Amino acid sequence: MSQFVQEPTQDAIVGEPEVVEDPLSVRQVAELPAWRALRDTVVAFRALQAADGSVPDQSDHRTASGYLATILPAVAELAPHFPHDAAYLAALHRDFQRWEQEGFGVPDFLDSLNAFQPQQHRVDGLGHLVVFPMVTQNGSASRLVEALLVEVIWPEFIAALEAGDHGNALFVALRFVDFTPGYDTNSAVLFPETVAMREIPAFTWGAIFQDREAARYRRVVRAAAEITKLELPADAAAMLDDQELTERVFVMWDIIHDRSHMRGDLPFDPFMIKQRMPFFLYSLEELRCDLTAFRESVRLERSLSEQPDEDLDPAQRAIRDHARLVQYAVIFDRIFRFAITGSRVRNYDGLGGQLLFAWLHQHGVLHWTDTRLTIDWPAVPDVVIALSDEINDLYWQSIDRPKTAHWLAAHALVSRTLTPHPASRWAAGLPTETLAGPPKGYTDAVLDDEFPLSMFYEALDKKMAAVIASTAGITGSDPTPRMNP
Repeated sequence: MSQFVQEPTQDAIVGEPEVVEDPLSVRQVAELPAWRALRDTVVAFRALQAADGSVPDQSDHRTASGYLATILPAVAELAPHFPHDAAYLAALHRDFQRWEQEGFGVPDFLDSLNAFQPQQHRVDGLGHLVVFPMVTQNGSASRLVEALLVEVIWPEFIAALEAGDHGNALFVALRFVDFTPGYDTNSAVLFPETVAMREIPAFTWGAIFQDREAARYRRVVRAAAEITKLELPADAAAMLDDQELTERVFVMWDIIHDRSHMRGDLPFDPFMIKQRMPFFLYSLEELRCDLTAFRESVRLERSLSEQPDEDLDPAQRAIRDHARLVQYAVIFDRIFRFAITGSRVRNYDGLGGQLLFAWLHQHGVLHWTDTRLTIDWPAVPDVVIALSDEINDLYWQSIDRPKTAHWLAAHALVSRTLTPHPASRWAAGLPTETLAGPPKGYTDAVLDDEFPLSMFYEALDKKMAAVIASTAGITGSDPTPRMNP
């Protein structure tokens, strides 16, 4: 969609043109010399930064100022193409200038972060220029300057879904257009809490790059299906050939998942408060939200399928059709990618994938027979919802339990489906001194790999490791090659 020009504001960046007759799309902006100069100079600037984001060597300050002499005019030149972000880009200019004037210490971009409000502009195809010193989740742990061009994904049916029973005013769905090295990684989120700032504000948005999620899903699931000889349902197979369709599916999955973290019968705030607890608690919380998205998709598909097609409006038909695909996405991403991605050190997403696979297998809807994977799709929804019920019941009961008793019950829930490590102190029974002691003793007793990979996953990991590694830095514009069986 086109980007509309607004009247100049008092925050206008010095030197920017007052109007742009025909703002370019963000993809056209990516071809401009000003963007290339900005991106390349940010990359050079990063080489001067320490892990905390500062430029510690005073002999580098003149060079850093020279880089800002390119970065700031480039931002000013690009700003008219993003009129909806005028206040942010003006504040960004001031934050960079203050950082320079204060000697390039630990950066503080709170003012520009507060001015950046992408959740207020959820328009399909709308672009943003984003520049911050920041860490990147599953990417860079150093607080380096990143520069991105991104595009909003907001189809009409998602707007209708969000306006109804699945409101999530903080959620922003994005697509990569171009980026600096912190995002040439596995990072698929843009979260305000990763930005360098002097204090923590009330966060008003969170963004996920659905094009990266969709692209790696398509590559990994295609390879896993061929390796396991899984015959995909026709609509699931078609999704692997359609990047934009898969992106929309992931937007629907994530918007329901994201809002689920604070909804339900929760012990308190099981995930978002930064607390030290056994990693399998994080596994259950992330899986709970994914299974909530799954069961909501089942409900939407079933309820809308009961109505004649002619009685549904276009958004309702799209919700119905995408709801079916969300169910495939949750199953396949969890069992094929999550379970064997990352290290075996407190890998909570990996554990959630293992748990879902084993639950499906032990409840007779997933079969590994004659080295071929088969799935009884008509029976899957109710079996997955049963696992969701188990986790929800754990949470409900834990409202009345002490924290450590909740932890013990959670370990027992996982252990009923997955076999703990033979050396697990939790499985053997924690000693009385640990049980009577502080929570730290419980957490310290958890093995890094408390629930090791099954023999099935050990074998699959060897065949899939290179495919999964190849998805680092992937975007929706990258090809998805067919893998040899």
